[in-house]
Amino acid sequence: MKMTSLLIVALQIYTSLAVLGFDLHAKHDDFSCFKKNGYQFAITRAYRSFGAVDLDGYQNLQKAKAAGLIGDVYFFPCKGKKTVKSQVSEFVQTFGNKQTQEYGTVWVDVETNPSTGCEWTNDYASNCNFLQELVNELKGNSKSVGIYASQYMWTSIFGSASACSHFASLPLWYPHYDQTPTFDDFPKYKFGGWTTPSIKQYSGTATVCGVAVDLNYYK
Repeated sequence: MKMTSLLIVALQIYTSLAVLGFDLHAKHDDFSCFKKNGYQFAITRAYRSFGAVDLDGYQNLQKAKAAGLIGDVYFFPCKGKKTVKSQVSEFVQTFGNKQTQEYGTVWVDVETNPSTGCEWTNDYASNCNFLQELVNELKGNSKSVGIYASQYMWTSIFGSASACSHFASLPLWYPHYDQTPTFDDFPKYKFGGWTTPSIKQYSGTATVCGVAVDLNYYK
């Protein structure tokens, strides 16, 4: 009986420390449903892979904030047909600058880009330099900049898991779909010089409140 009580207390402590959220790209209206179901933050898409601001993502951010959720955004950059300055300028015009932004952190989405003319190249140094230019430009216009990436994508884009380690000073959001909202798996999948992540995307196949989302954990 005593052990059962201790287990219950331990679970209550774990639950109180765990902060659950979600990210989405589809347009959605009822963000209060997420709040009622225990989710505390939303990450909406701000910039699309083919080089355009996501206006639906901006509306999603506003609705999430109105529902009482913490709101971040993610930026899927286009390397090729548009300059970094033009992409960030378009983003700032819609989502605001340091003085007017409604989001907390802008997360740069580092993964294979499927859009023609926007792909990462086989030049690893060029890819790393592009990301640095983008981060610098965003830092000049945003209060907080983070990186979304996996060990696999980092290795594919930059040449090795240890490459471009200077980005490790930024917050990291990483995906690993083990359906487990903890960071216990990170030592096995670490990369880029990061030792501690900020957010884990632990499920990529969820439907919550009638819309497809990825589920995330923050601690």
